[in-house]
Amino acid sequence: MIDEIDRVSRRPLNVRSVLRQRCAECGRGRIFRGPLAMNVVCPDCGCRFERGPGYFTGAMYFSYALGIPLIAVGVLVGKLLAPSWSLVGLLAAAWVAFLPLAPATFRYSRVLFIHLDRWLDPEGSGD
Repeated sequence: MIDEIDRVSRRPLNVRSVLRQRCAECGRGRIFRGPLAMNVVCPDCGCRFERGPGYFTGAMYFSYALGIPLIAVGVLVGKLLAPSWSLVGLLAAAWVAFLPLAPATFRYSRVLFIHLDRWLDPEGSGD
């Protein structure tokens, strides 16, 4: 148990690699090869990004964590700019304004999930 904690604590999350959407192992290889197309493995170190079937289901939580606050801020800004609008109208406008950000949210949710998973479970044991 102590060895496991020491191993994890020696390798901090690399924020720069997350922001640049790079591999969690080497920090150099691109995770995405196109706007929405992922590399199967890191082009630099060969790290396999998807550890198993349904692996990126956990990335949905990151997607919600990124998307909901953006939509909420849009509603708040809309309320300040157009106080006469109904809440439903503001929510619809914020949602439509968020749509162009959906691909970036998708990408960063997967990148964040990969990095967090590799940080918490570097060996991929699933325990």
